[in-house]
Amino acid sequence: MNNLSFYMIAGEASGDLLGGRLMKAINQATSGHAVYHGVGGVSMKGHGLNSLFPMTDLSVMGVAEVLPRLPLILARIKQTVADVLAKNPSVVVTIDAPDFSFRVARGLRDAGYKGKLIHYVAPTVWAWRAERAKKVAALYDGILCLLPFEPGYFTREGMKAAFVGHSVLEEGWDHTDPSGLRLHYEIPANKKVLGLLFGSRVGELNRVGPILREAALLVAKDNPDLHIVTITLPHVEKLARNLLQEIPCSNTVILDPNHKFHGFSVMDAAIATSGTVGLELSVAGVPHIIGYKINPLTHALVRSRIKTKYAHLTNILLNYPLVPEFIQGDCTPEALAGAASLYLQDYNAVKYQKDGFRNAMHMIQGEYAGTPSQQASAFVLSFL
Repeated sequence: MNNLSFYMIAGEASGDLLGGRLMKAINQATSGHAVYHGVGGVSMKGHGLNSLFPMTDLSVMGVAEVLPRLPLILARIKQTVADVLAKNPSVVVTIDAPDFSFRVARGLRDAGYKGKLIHYVAPTVWAWRAERAKKVAALYDGILCLLPFEPGYFTREGMKAAFVGHSVLEEGWDHTDPSGLRLHYEIPANKKVLGLLFGSRVGELNRVGPILREAALLVAKDNPDLHIVTITLPHVEKLARNLLQEIPCSNTVILDPNHKFHGFSVMDAAIATSGTVGLELSVAGVPHIIGYKINPLTHALVRSRIKTKYAHLTNILLNYPLVPEFIQGDCTPEALAGAASLYLQDYNAVKYQKDGFRNAMHMIQGEYAGTPSQQASAFVLSFL
């Protein structure tokens, strides 16, 4: 078999993980005859990609946050388009990060690129701006969907779409070692563990982090034997450690991605910034709540266009608020602390949430054979 050239583009940590798993599945399916170019982080680099520039250049969100870095982002779009045209890959796969990905796709189409373009992670057209489905169909040849209700929005526009399942199922939740993790990080066996998960973006830690910290302070006052576990990433480690300094209880910071799911397995409850981590906590069966606060300008621009009732994906799948959500004005330390304390003390509340998690996880398996990444790989390779 001749080598197959793929151009993979991810713009943030969650997309990098998806990209890494997809590359691994493609490598297996092609017996290692795949060559990669593009933009990615640690996970994608580990499977054979040399990133064109640091992925962190793209890891921003929100109108107020993007504006100061707009010149750099526009330059990166132009640079990426030029690099794709120079490399002329068999397939281009953009992963999430729609603001960047779609502009790269438009630049390629405008430049006359004739190769196949695939997008991984459908934009949330079911939540807001449903008209985006038509625009995506005009740019891409195919789209990989993580949720069962997404493909129809795109197939109606004449686009190939597949529900491949959610890659969060592949994180090894069924092979956890909580006692080993406690031993490795010297977490006392008799202490209850609260997960405190600040998010992966600098803006989130600066904006939501202090609220989560104050909530943890309140929980710690009522639970003297509490231990906090924070799972974070190297580029925000310093911010995360600074947030933990004022909390009067022992804590552990986990940076090793291989310890991530073991870290979840020791948590009795968690307070998390809204995002992919909510679904990860659900898969891991960790009782939790979420909080989020965006820049008021960004919120004012988007709130009237959001059509879904919930922010947490598990709640959206089940269509009821299994996981308590504290968004914008509701995101206060007192509200978060009160809700989190319930899951440290009330067995019935814990059981209710865990039963709901199991129901939701059955809904994100994908509709084909294999893991989500294997299903995604088969879809991508079908375009060759």
